[in-house]
Amino acid sequence: AVMAAPVSRESGWFVALSLGVSFIKCLLINAYHSTDFEVHRNWLAVTHSLPVSQWYYEATSEWTLDYPPLFAWFEYGLSHVARYFDKEMLVVQNLNYASSATVLFQRLSVIVTDVVFIYAVKECCKCLREEKGKDQLGKPSFILAALLLWNFGLLIIDHIHFQYNGFLFGVLLLSVARHFQGRHLEGALLFSILLNLKHIYLYIAPAYGIFLLRCFCFTQNNADGSLQWKSFSLFRLVALGSIVLSTFAASFGPFIIMGQLSQVVSRLFPFKRGLCHAYWAPNIWALYNIADKALSILGIKLKLLDINKLPKASMTGGLVQEFQHSVLPSVSPLMTLIFTLLSILPVLLSMWRRPNGARGFLRSMVICALGSFMFGWHVHEKAILMAILPLSFLAVESKEDARTFLILSTTGHFSLFPLLFTAQELPIKILLMLLFTIFSFVSLKKLFSKHGQLVNSLEAAYLLGLVPLELICEFIYPLTSWQHKLPFIPLLLTSVYCALGVLYSFIRLYLSVLTAADSRSKAKAQ
Repeated sequence: AVMAAPVSRESGWFVALSLGVSFIKCLLINAYHSTDFEVHRNWLAVTHSLPVSQWYYEATSEWTLDYPPLFAWFEYGLSHVARYFDKEMLVVQNLNYASSATVLFQRLSVIVTDVVFIYAVKECCKCLREEKGKDQLGKPSFILAALLLWNFGLLIIDHIHFQYNGFLFGVLLLSVARHFQGRHLEGALLFSILLNLKHIYLYIAPAYGIFLLRCFCFTQNNADGSLQWKSFSLFRLVALGSIVLSTFAASFGPFIIMGQLSQVVSRLFPFKRGLCHAYWAPNIWALYNIADKALSILGIKLKLLDINKLPKASMTGGLVQEFQHSVLPSVSPLMTLIFTLLSILPVLLSMWRRPNGARGFLRSMVICALGSFMFGWHVHEKAILMAILPLSFLAVESKEDARTFLILSTTGHFSLFPLLFTAQELPIKILLMLLFTIFSFVSLKKLFSKHGQLVNSLEAAYLLGLVPLELICEFIYPLTSWQHKLPFIPLLLTSVYCALGVLYSFIRLYLSVLTAADSRSKAKAQ
């Protein structure tokens, strides 16, 4: 009975956090939803009404099925529950169908599948190093649970904008937890399943591949932490390979048998899209595009460029997907791939040479996610969550990581604001963002109270700059005459300002890996 008390108290606050956020999600059922709502309604209809052989060919709607096969089967499963709400949503021809029963079903499907995320968060909290006897609300496990369950980005993207990221990140975090628990084959299986649910997670696959090869297939290190080549286990490699290949075979097998692999792949990787998504993600290419715009304007002013010879979209666009550069060289998909690989290569080499266990793997994973976000082709602004959510784990264990997390999460979350552009959602997004940001700063400051300030004055000034930026974008700019001539300026300002914070966080994380590797080498040498 004595042992049971702390366990029940601990599970009590976790249940309260989970139920509390689920209640908030229910309140958002009738909020604005984006075109992604129609995307998923269409996929329900396609998978329910048509034979499997037509899933990746059907094109009645412009929102064709472009997720891997396991997600298509996930939609197929949901469709069998959907028919009890409103059968009309399962008719392919019913484009933009959004009856109240359809809205209720789709919203509830996201809330219910978030159970996977809640379970994964619980498992991650068990992996933390904690001091005994600490105040419950000041414990890393409580702070981590709150940072993940109440994550601002997930709330607005899944439960207002509309997507299933909670469910998907649940699979990812559960995989991470399994690696922390030493259950590497389970972790590999979960990640293989995740790749076949949404291929955007390929961004972090290099970190998984190197970690499993180095720390699972090789069973021992030398005294200095370097690789002991003789410890290679062929059996482990075969077991790992079997899990990965069987998952992909189960997912893509039917389409390979039907001779449709090339069609499925062309849907998954549409390189015909432009360098930047319709709204620029806050990455290197946003800075590159703005530099090109600035140089072209300067060139015209100095009469070095002829305005009639400039590509039209480069001067008037901002929401144009096919962005043509006027002064700087245009960027191809191959170039973005090379830049992405170059950006993650040093951290992968560092992990191979001196792996720092599951925590080193998690740090490398965050850097891979950020590297792909910074340099990738047609990056969606929502992909920033792939770095913010795993970084939450590191933030409750290290002051330097907490500092990086506060900068990255604040700027990354703010960059999502333009996704919710309706007037009635404005107070909701501002309130939720403020609540999450204030909690992050207060709880992490308390957690590391013995270690001085979390952010320096320059970083604080940059983050506070988001307040006037929001005032300009939402309230002042729409009243000016420029709103009609240059409607993309608020998006551009948001993207470029936030790109600086994301780039700074990326550099800080990189330095943390390289300096740690350097200090370990020096310690071994002494």
